[in-house]
Amino acid sequence: MSAIRKIFDKMRPSFEEGGKLHAFRSVFDGFETFALVPNDTSKTGVNIHDAIDSKRIMSMVVIALMPAMLFGMYNVGYQNYLAAGTLESAGFFEIFCYGFLAVLPKILVSYIVGLGIEFAWAQWKGEEIQEGYLVSGIIIPLIIPIGCPLWMLALACAFSVIFCKEIFGGTGMNMFNPAVAARMFLFFAYPSKMTGDQVWVAQESIFGLGNTLPDGFTAATPLGQMAQGISPDASICDMICGFIPGSIGETSLIAIAIGACILLLTGIASWRTMLSVFVGGGLMALLFEATCQSMVWWHHFILGGFAFGAVFMATDPVTSCRTRTGQFIYGFIIGAMAVIIRVRNAGYPEGMMLAIFFGNMFAPTIDHFIVERNISKRLKRGGSK
Repeated sequence: MSAIRKIFDKMRPSFEEGGKLHAFRSVFDGFETFALVPNDTSKTGVNIHDAIDSKRIMSMVVIALMPAMLFGMYNVGYQNYLAAGTLESAGFFEIFCYGFLAVLPKILVSYIVGLGIEFAWAQWKGEEIQEGYLVSGIIIPLIIPIGCPLWMLALACAFSVIFCKEIFGGTGMNMFNPAVAARMFLFFAYPSKMTGDQVWVAQESIFGLGNTLPDGFTAATPLGQMAQGISPDASICDMICGFIPGSIGETSLIAIAIGACILLLTGIASWRTMLSVFVGGGLMALLFEATCQSMVWWHHFILGGFAFGAVFMATDPVTSCRTRTGQFIYGFIIGAMAVIIRVRNAGYPEGMMLAIFFGNMFAPTIDHFIVERNISKRLKRGGSK
């Protein structure tokens, strides 16, 4: 660490006031604070400092996302070889490399576009570069189908950063989760590339790896099949492990559970929000199963983006509720609404992202009423009128 600090100390004069690279002060500060804990302290007011700053929180979320991302890469290759009928002749490394090469461009585009806009915005306003996109930049590629074109992904990233984050004041001020906004933008602007049976399996050979599938090849997701009243082709074991068509990072319940454990053990995510999403979704699914013979209630947890959304997106500390009681209410609403959308809207079998979007909208209102209620109760206990 001392060697890294010496490098930044040597470079700092060029980026300070009067230096030849002063115009890029925000860029230098962004890289320095990412690599090292800042030495700056608050200059006004009374503040309580935690042992971890926001950049370290974001880095921990990225680490928690690694199992889902790595398995998603393998599953992309697995689905391609399975569809071509060459799975038995392919090795683990070959399958993973194909998926890695298919997913990597999406991650690069997401970060280049999103961070590029954040860097330019910070330079324009003369502010520090904010760290929120460290997480959004990896979540966005994981919640889209592998067949989504890169230019569409770039548009979605630009839309989410500019219109759902920066115009609200940047990280910590945004009302909607940028990753959810990107997914919603893609779904409503380009529905044919986000739904249907042709977008879930990579269909082109990459650098000699994988297989070029026939034109018109289709592969429905188990959730889509259940929404149409068709028994899914995949087994329950495949659904839990994640060997099914779907968005890149959303298929494996096991990988998502590992990420959830990391977030909960480090105290990064709220267990109240996470738990209440599953409770709300489970109760609503049980109600539908009993009244209209919908799919088995717990199938909602292992299919689509329900688990991924509950663990990594509903728990976003910026766009979710801050009060403890509010977190229970907020999570319950998201879980229940996701199942309602899935069951009652046949044209939109995946309702998790839309449910989180509406949950973000109502989170400030929920917190407001919880705080006002607490104030009223304390005033009554104190004898005030």
